[in-house]
Amino acid sequence: MSMINEQEFKKLANIKSDTCVSIFIPTQRAGKEVLEEKNKKHLHCEWVQIRKKLKEDNVEESVIEKIGKPIQELLEDRDFWRHQSDGLAIFASPDFFESYTLPVNFEAYHYISEEFYVKPLVPAMTGDGKFNILAIQLEKVSLFEASKYSIAPVEIDDLTPSRLEERVGFDFKEKALQFRTQGEGGDKTQFHGHGGSERDEKTEIKQFFRAVDQGLKDYLTREKLPLVVYCQDYLFPIYKDANTYNHLMDEVIPGNPNDSDLLGIHQKAMEVVEPYLNENRNEKIEKYKELSQTENTTSAVSDIIPAVYQGKIDTLFIENRAEIWGDYKEDEMKVEFSEDRKNGSISLLNLAAKKTIEMGGKVYLVEHEFMPQKKSKMNALLRF
Repeated sequence: MSMINEQEFKKLANIKSDTCVSIFIPTQRAGKEVLEEKNKKHLHCEWVQIRKKLKEDNVEESVIEKIGKPIQELLEDRDFWRHQSDGLAIFASPDFFESYTLPVNFEAYHYISEEFYVKPLVPAMTGDGKFNILAIQLEKVSLFEASKYSIAPVEIDDLTPSRLEERVGFDFKEKALQFRTQGEGGDKTQFHGHGGSERDEKTEIKQFFRAVDQGLKDYLTREKLPLVVYCQDYLFPIYKDANTYNHLMDEVIPGNPNDSDLLGIHQKAMEVVEPYLNENRNEKIEKYKELSQTENTTSAVSDIIPAVYQGKIDTLFIENRAEIWGDYKEDEMKVEFSEDRKNGSISLLNLAAKKTIEMGGKVYLVEHEFMPQKKSKMNALLRF
């Protein structure tokens, strides 16, 4: 089980085979559905349909078995199903298999072609929306790099003290803090003590946080990504006071990071960061509208795909859950359309999306009501 990154996306986008199977299913993180193995049943249902379709297409039984073997192994892996996010993406061919658990609410869908269907994944590759998460406690410091679709730990052991005692000395006594927590999950913890003792404790915590801030400074300023802090509420004002990084977000992820696994940390961070992640997309939509009467925009699919191959696309907007079938003759720069999925036809939206990423453009999957030009399933803002 893994989350997608740019290197793996490019590998997926470039794989060609006589039979490539892409599967997307919604999953649940916990609760009754997990206990009843609803996620597992969902995949089983998709595989039954796929297997039937492959047989109808006269795919050799040995090829079907090769594709199905790792899928069957997943179905039998009880531990795998206990650690899911919001969606599961599977890519399988006779010689390749990978699965990705993602914080994306997929609709159940499968695609069989000579290439993988990567369109649902491409927004993660646009370069927008990366951010850092600092999970900080008095006894532990962790840093993560994340995007809307991914999260990965960053090694910082050589950059920061790992706990307060390393910064202020081992004569620091945790029992001197004597917490009382109001409620659960990060509500303010109050200090108890008398006068100067409380101030000394806060000063020591600030010294620790300042050391963390200085240790991370060079790393964080390389990309200047937004930094969101995950800590108990009472600690965040102290960290803000110690902080010198210009891209610290004002809103904290409240709670104890020890209470969350990697996917849980990502989920909580997205609740805080998601409005920021949409800013760049919204700016591009407004720019498209401003230029809609000029040659810098187009909503004609027959013009967009040749422009993609020529590297002319700055930003591509694709209607989410929409599809256009057909083919592209690159040597003739000609787009051919099909009313539905026929032999030899491919998803033109999938083609345009992955090629735009390859050529350095950005792609956004957009709900119909937010498309700049709603009459088309694909809109493009051109570079030149």
